Amino acid sequence: MTGRGTWSLSVEDGVGVLRIERESKRNALDADMMDELARRCREIEHRDDIAVLVLTGTGNSFCAGGDIAAWSEQPPTAFARHWVRDGHDSFDRLARLRQPVIAAINGHALGGGLELAACADYRIAEVHVKFGQPEAGLGIIAGWSGTQRAVRRFGQQIVRRMALFGEVLSAGEALAEGLVDRVVPEGEGLAAARALAAAVLKRGPLATELTKMLLNAAEGEERERVLESLAGHIAAASAELREGVAAFREKRPADFTRKEEGR
Repeated sequence: MTGRGTWSLSVEDGVGVLRIERESKRNALDADMMDELARRCREIEHRDDIAVLVLTGTGNSFCAGGDIAAWSEQPPTAFARHWVRDGHDSFDRLARLRQPVIAAINGHALGGGLELAACADYRIAEVHVKFGQPEAGLGIIAGWSGTQRAVRRFGQQIVRRMALFGEVLSAGEALAEGLVDRVVPEGEGLAAARALAAAVLKRGPLATELTKMLLNAAEGEERERVLESLAGHIAAASAELREGVAAFREKRPADFTRKEEGR
């Protein structure tokens, strides 16, 4: 029996905690959980009471990656169309959330677990955690941006060492290579993430959101959406939009030469 997994979301004082809940399988992800992650990300994106998101796993595990039993029996076409592409979509939603995401990595992050951690903006690893990409040892490839986003965020050579040569990194080695930003004692990851989130809450919320968008665009994460979103923000705050909408409602030609009072 595999045990049905889910994601829990709790919110307190502007900080959301998104937790993988499948301890019996070391928080391995199946197709239903990937679909739920996409839904959770859509919810989080629209919640004004969440300014920072902490990502972690229940128990002593962060994420054991994709559930081998879930994907190994899929026909090749279904594997490519749904397992890989749908998983990619879910991880993209997480990486592109408007809120800063802090990963509290409380257990090994291997394969899909490493790809999940790569979606975060800041990674805190507990000292006992190991990192790696074991997929080639199973005759498969890293399919949730382990050769793309991971390269952009960690650097090409360290990903080559993990993905091609099977190197597994300790938390200290991951810190030295830039895979994580901080290492803390075992059991202290979530508390450290909450403290960092509290510090983020003291910064300008709109400036923080816009800065994350620009940083994502700089690394090619979502350049087209960022450009149109920023341009849309400017247009939506303009007198031109107000005039255009007013003219539409009043069934008259818009006069974009009109000046608003006080301007």
